[in-house]
Amino acid sequence: MAYLSMGESHRRITEFLNRFSDAVSYQNGVSFKSLFALSSNSHFLLSLADALSLFNDANRLINQNENFSQFADIIVPLFRSLQHYKQTNFVEAYNAFEKTANAFVQEFRNWESAWALEALFVIVYEIRVLAEKADRQLASNGKSPEKLKGAGSLLMKVFGILAGKGAKRVGALYVTCQLFKIYFKLGTVHLCRSVIRSIETARIFDFEEFPKRDKVTYMYYTGRLEVFNENFPSADYKLSYALKHCNPQHEANIRMILKYLIPVKLSIGILPNHGLLEKYNLLEYGNIVQALKRGDPRLLRCALQDHEDWFLRSGVYLVLEKIELQVYQRLVKKIYIIQKQRDPARAHQVKLEVIVKALKWLDIDMDVDEVECIMAILIYKNLVKGYFAHKSKVAVLSKQDPFPKLNGKPVNS
Repeated sequence: MAYLSMGESHRRITEFLNRFSDAVSYQNGVSFKSLFALSSNSHFLLSLADALSLFNDANRLINQNENFSQFADIIVPLFRSLQHYKQTNFVEAYNAFEKTANAFVQEFRNWESAWALEALFVIVYEIRVLAEKADRQLASNGKSPEKLKGAGSLLMKVFGILAGKGAKRVGALYVTCQLFKIYFKLGTVHLCRSVIRSIETARIFDFEEFPKRDKVTYMYYTGRLEVFNENFPSADYKLSYALKHCNPQHEANIRMILKYLIPVKLSIGILPNHGLLEKYNLLEYGNIVQALKRGDPRLLRCALQDHEDWFLRSGVYLVLEKIELQVYQRLVKKIYIIQKQRDPARAHQVKLEVIVKALKWLDIDMDVDEVECIMAILIYKNLVKGYFAHKSKVAVLSKQDPFPKLNGKPVNS
């Protein structure tokens, strides 16, 4: 910290207080929101933290002026939070900022217009980020991480305030998205349901009136929820919406969307090209795509094993595992195509022993009974049209469209 005189410290604190008072008086939302952005590491706030460490009588400056004192419940804990943040004491920084947030919410409730909505967004964001940092600090000290859960409760209160009539309601989706981030982080995604119901069924909300940024984030998280619920048509719609409307310059966000959209597309029979996987560094899916193209169950199993941790952490492992049936469909189709070239009249009769030999060539040991079981599932799931000639161990395929396409629909459960 560069040397600060007492006079310079006094000047910096007074400057902050004047900016705060002026922003409220003139309803200057842009200026106002910058005063709460602790994690932005702005020079103004960092230098203010230095001044507060030297000048111990900031409370007197606040209380001696009515323009400042009426907001003391917001400013006093904010100053304390800023000092703790500068000292990387994130637990105490969170505790103080939570008091600022609660006091701010009370004031915001009383303001008739939505002029301070952007400032509320900053506070909502900061309380989540601070809670995450505080919890990491608590965990590193062997204590129970609890701040993020508390932040979720606070954000639910904010959501309740915004979920009314008037201009403030357009902020509800931003708060919802911050709640999603908290619930996903805590592993309590079931808590998303009540918020989703409020957004999607309440008559006071028109989804199209929300900012595009918030709609993209909302569709991304609700799309992920649909992946977990194995509701792939809905997941496809929501994640595709997020991808279509995402800013093309935000490649990291596009990658996050594709990370879940690709396995959804694979499950409904749509394969990405290799260039897309390369561009967004999603090559973990490369061999899975190749396995589908080749009809190679061994390659699929190897791909799942090689990237098992990554797929499990992403929550898509079970989705990808179910693609195995499509891989077997492709293998049988390749056998059918080869037979059609050699003997078109009998191509639709596929001996199970031929499939056993094809799998043997792929280093997969299966007997005829196991292959018969797989073929029965393929027929039942409508991935193959045909029937069994059980005595002769032959699968008799339909002469009309023996391998139905999924056409964007998931394999029948």
